[in-house]
Amino acid sequence: MSPRTPIKVAAVQAKLTLAAVEENLVRIEDLIRDAHREHDPAVIVVPEAMTSPNVFNKKMRGACRPVDGAPFQLLTRLARELDVVIAGGFLARRGNDAYGTYVLAEPDGGAHLHDKDIPSAWENHYYRGGDDDGRVHCRALNLDVGLASGWEWGRHRTAKRLRGVDLVLGGMCWPSFPNNWNVPPLNWWAKREHDIWVRQNRELPGQVARLVGAPTVYAAHVGPVEAQFPAAPVVPWRTVMLGDTQICAADGTVLARLSFDDGEGHISAEVTPGSVTPLDPLADRFWIPAMTVSTHVAAWHVMNNHGRLDYWQKKLRRKHEWQSLPAGDLPDELPPVADEQAQHFATTP
Repeated sequence: MSPRTPIKVAAVQAKLTLAAVEENLVRIEDLIRDAHREHDPAVIVVPEAMTSPNVFNKKMRGACRPVDGAPFQLLTRLARELDVVIAGGFLARRGNDAYGTYVLAEPDGGAHLHDKDIPSAWENHYYRGGDDDGRVHCRALNLDVGLASGWEWGRHRTAKRLRGVDLVLGGMCWPSFPNNWNVPPLNWWAKREHDIWVRQNRELPGQVARLVGAPTVYAAHVGPVEAQFPAAPVVPWRTVMLGDTQICAADGTVLARLSFDDGEGHISAEVTPGSVTPLDPLADRFWIPAMTVSTHVAAWHVMNNHGRLDYWQKKLRRKHEWQSLPAGDLPDELPPVADEQAQHFATTP
């Protein structure tokens, strides 16, 4: 297979339970298998944070897993068994820190790992940012693939570093503003910000395709989620994951889509991979969407700094639950496994 040869890709939109890691992995496996049976794709993409929605909640303290643990083993095992490329992400301990790791698993047993560059808002309480560029060469497809995780999708610097790839794959975990704050003017403000985020989330996969010059596959979380207000955890932040899973052509045309109202499920479409001249220019600004002051100042700068401070002081005091997990790591590029290893994995649940 080579660039310009159409391939069928599938994307999963998942409704997951906060911090219920093992339950969510079972659900993700069911969705992957169902997508494979229905669509017979070459690639299946599931969201970032497939082990738990990324929101601020004390339950999230136990959502991290070793980088080579059950989430990684699920992705690589299914890629081998189904003979398909699978991409998905989870909160992972890698060495002495936790990261938002996104994995591209190959049918030959190898894998490529990408750590989100900047955790978003409250995510800073749970993990730190990575430094790889998210550009990998997928052997099974013979394609250069760009990996994007969460709000990496929303930044011009991401589009800039992924220009020249044949295909962009990744996941989104976008929770909205509170829907339980019913006191004016908070309810008006939250509804206004929610409507803006819904539109920005819907437009983003096509915008990235036009900025990068390659098809995009964007897999998202969907459904209600129970969070807490970071500055005052006793205040509930009841909200929803926005959904809007999409597959887009390089010109931004939406080839398949699941909206919030569609709920959980999966979609597929044929895309023609291969880098083309981007239709939209990169802008000299941080965000691709025109983020509001509430998003850029409160949700980004204030919550980022608050979360980073909490992460580092907990790490120094060894208060993170993930610090009790094995401290092993994996390289960003894992080669194919040997035949005897493949046989072992095939018989190991």
